[in-house]
Parts: sequence; structure tokens; C-alpha cells
Amino acid sequence: MTCTRTARRMALLLMAMALLLGLPAAAASAATTASPAAGSAGTGWIRLAHLSPDMPAMDVYLYSFGNPDARFVLHHVAYGTVSAFQTVPAGDYSIAMRTAGAGRASQPVLSASVTVTAGRAYTAAAVGPRPGLRLQVLPDDLVTPAGKALVRVIQASLKQKTVTVSWHGRTIAGPLSFDSVTSYRAVAPGTESVTVRAAAGDASSTVTLAAGSVHTLVVLDGAHGLEIADTEDAAGSATMPTGGAATGFGGTAPHGPGSPLPWLTLIGAGALLAVAGGLRWRRCFS
Repeated sequence: MTCTRTARRMALLLMAMALLLGLPAAAASAATTASPAAGSAGTGWIRLAHLSPDMPAMDVYLYSFGNPDARFVLHHVAYGTVSAFQTVPAGDYSIAMRTAGAGRASQPVLSASVTVTAGRAYTAAAVGPRPGLRLQVLPDDLVTPAGKALVRVIQASLKQKTVTVSWHGRTIAGPLSFDSVTSYRAVAPGTESVTVRAAAGDASSTVTLAAGSVHTLVVLDGAHGLEIADTEDAAGSATMPTGGAATGFGGTAPHGPGSPLPWLTLIGAGALLAVAGGLRWRRCFS
């Protein structure tokens, strides 16, 4: 009778251990397969841009308010760079721009604060000439009118006093002075020519604006005149903006496995139970 009770207790203990060991794996599986919508609750998006032509490359840091450790860092950001969007929890943040290669504790060249609201996207851009350099936070639209595309223009050419931008032969912005940012404008979608007209000459580029997409066109000083950079703010989704190619943000890689301590504890407990159970069985059959 005693041996029978021992066998039942051992079986129950082993079942409990199996359940405990299975819980972390099940939780990890659930986290991996969770839908994007489930993960987006309480989050927003932010991207960083360097649009000041007479400033050198910079390292850009994003900090959660009150936390001295950078949430992520974008290294060696040159003029004309617009990063991909990064998902962050809603809340208050500070942005610091330092000369590329400067120490993390060095005085920032530029700093500002931004509040990220859940479900909203923002572009934080360094704009203006060196004497009047500032960090401008631009709210990004995510939703378009039915069957339309949205487009806005940032005039980041210091060599041209004013520019005028047209889409498919129709003026959509201008004349724009340096560091001007337009509001979004709804246009008919398609693959057409965007033309920038300035006193020193025109520049054009073929751009595709799909229905439901949101774009920012940036006018830049290039090596051989004006250039047009097309950045996609959103692609037909009100929950996940897109953006440029990933540019190597630090600190955003997936975290490694958690602490092995819970597993080691359970394994150790299992070993003790096995030893104790073995002794009981020996007594039963001795």
C-alpha cells in the first residue's frame, strides 16, 4: 500500500514538473506567433533625418524620458539620410545629435524632446543652416483618402533660395524657401515624373505613388545639382508605417534567451525527486 501511494505521488510530481517546463515554451510560442496588431497596442513610430546640408555627419541617440541609457543609436548619419521607422512604446523621449564618433557623454550639437502618442508616427529632422540648426518634429499621416496618395515636400536645398515641385506636370508645392515643410496633399496615384524647378536649373525623378500610400519628397543638394529623395511614410496601413531600408540602429536587435535559472531549478528538483524516488522503490522491493 505504501509503495502504491509512493508511485502515485511520484507520478503527480512528474506531471507538475512537465507542466511547469512546458509553460515557458508555450509562452515563447505565443509571443512569436502574436499578430502585428496585438503587438502594436500602446506603441507609436519614430524615424530620424539629417537634412542640414552644411552640417557634418552625426550620431543620433533616442532616450526614454528619465533614462540615461539610449534606447537606440543611429551612427554616422550624413546629410540626406532618412532612417526607417522604429517602433517605440508611447511616451516621452529626448533626441540628441552628436558629431559622428563623439563620446556618448559629450555635449550634443542638437537636442530636443518629443512625445510619441500611441498609433501615431513622427519624423524628427535636423533642419536649417548651421547657425540656426534646429530639430523639427513632424507628425506623419498614416491614412489617405480613398483611391488617393498623400505627398508632402521638405525643401532641404541650401544652394537654391526657392524651389517649386510638380507631380505629373501639376504644381504641388512652391515656391518653397530653404527648410520649408508643406502639409500633405492628396494626388492621383501613378508612376509619374516629379520635377523640381529652381533658378539654377531643374531636376526630375520618376516616382511611384500607389493608392493608399503616404510619401515625403525631400529636395536635396546633390553633387551635380538638385536631387529628389522619395521616402514612404506609410503603405496603405493605419497601423504600421514603413520607411527606408534599415540603417543599423543599435540596441534594437531581438533579445537573447532569458535567464536559465528557472530551468536549472526545475532540473535540480527533478534530480532530487528521482533520487528520493529511487530510495523509496529500493525499500519497497528490499
